[in-house]
Amino acid sequence: MLLTISTTHESATDLGFLLHKNPGRVHSTEMSFGTVHVVFSEASDERCTAALLAEVDPVGLVRDRKGPKGNDFSLDQYVNDRPYAASSFLSVAINRVFGTALTGRSKERPELADTPIPVSAHLPVVPCRGGEEILRRLFEPLGYRVDATPIPLDSTFPAWGDSRYFSVTLNGTCRLRDLLEHLFVLLPVLDDDKHYWVGPDEVDKLLRRGGQWLAAHPERELIARRYLRHDRRLTTDALARLLADEPGDPDELGAVHDEEEAIVEKPISLNEQRLAAVIGQLQGSGGRRIVDLGCGSGKLVERILRDTKAERVLGVDVSYGALQGASRRLHLDTMAPRQRERVELVQGALTYRDRRLQGFDAATVIEVIEHLDPPRLGAFERALFAYARPARVIVTTPNVEYNALFATLPSGTLRHRDHRFEWTRSQFEAWASEVAQRHGYQVELYGIGPDDPDLGAPTQMAVFRQ
Repeated sequence: MLLTISTTHESATDLGFLLHKNPGRVHSTEMSFGTVHVVFSEASDERCTAALLAEVDPVGLVRDRKGPKGNDFSLDQYVNDRPYAASSFLSVAINRVFGTALTGRSKERPELADTPIPVSAHLPVVPCRGGEEILRRLFEPLGYRVDATPIPLDSTFPAWGDSRYFSVTLNGTCRLRDLLEHLFVLLPVLDDDKHYWVGPDEVDKLLRRGGQWLAAHPERELIARRYLRHDRRLTTDALARLLADEPGDPDELGAVHDEEEAIVEKPISLNEQRLAAVIGQLQGSGGRRIVDLGCGSGKLVERILRDTKAERVLGVDVSYGALQGASRRLHLDTMAPRQRERVELVQGALTYRDRRLQGFDAATVIEVIEHLDPPRLGAFERALFAYARPARVIVTTPNVEYNALFATLPSGTLRHRDHRFEWTRSQFEAWASEVAQRHGYQVELYGIGPDDPDLGAPTQMAVFRQ
């Protein structure tokens, strides 16, 4: 498998200093899966290109029992794409031979190591599970121009169509360490596989190499899930720690922002009206198994336990700190055993399919969807309405039109700093109608709070029923 990295930075041969490799030599390193070579195919002041060639021995992997587990007589252990397709083998090679460059250190050019330079990375064969769309969703948010050419299954038989492999070139301006980190993390994500067992140490590795950029990436959940081989526990842990590593304590910041929103809405006691409206819907449904998605500090869970006949209540939130707060609010440590059997708090991301969410009579999603990046709404919809499929779903979200009536809210701002959007009534109605139609639900819309004749109510509620 091959990776070339080029730059036109002046002087371009500084690439050798950044990679800690002499352009006049061939550098070879023995690894467990084969041999890795680094050679410079061109080195002038105008342009410099370093090529990393990894020779993978698939037969040797099987003999050493380091290849995929399974039937020892399976032919695909000997005949496969590992010798030529960019995969986790290439990530391991990058980490081994460009390890110092990955840390951003350069003894001879320290200032250049922290300077964005024009770079171009070419990978002749990249497996892309999900096609070109996934490739672009992963690299374009990082600032790269992506050129991708599909590779045909057989050039002599065009009718067979294209394979899942692409020839890929990434062009951009960034620090060299950033390019290497992006490749290190995202190549196994594109392949959606790894050649080695994944354990808790892989979470540390993901955060070490992605901590500076992954938290803000719109596909961070997809990246974490694939990088960790779809291990739900490891993925949840990675996302929780990733958010906790953002500037400031996210739970403390979230509490501050929640308080700011509460101050805005307090004059009309909107939160109490919202909780009362949701409880009324739950009481009317007669559901005995209820899940609160994005339960936060547990206010609604507390009311469900107190005011409904629910036999089981599940609170789900991605924030470990929020769940700790909910546990304290509910006094789980001192709760009577029979009452304690009714309630459970678990960590989980709302955009993942989660078997723990199946089989519920009702799901509540209260002031949550506006905290999701708009591109992730589709994943949330599929996880809840297509996979979990509770009999009833209650969703509330702010009505942005009503914001003009909040005296303490500056014009043009949202009610909470973490809101990614706030919808008008027509936008919410359109979204709810489309979701219901796609997944076989009926939906009714309600307003919560004082109803202005022109701007409507401050909170919008949709109740979906199968």
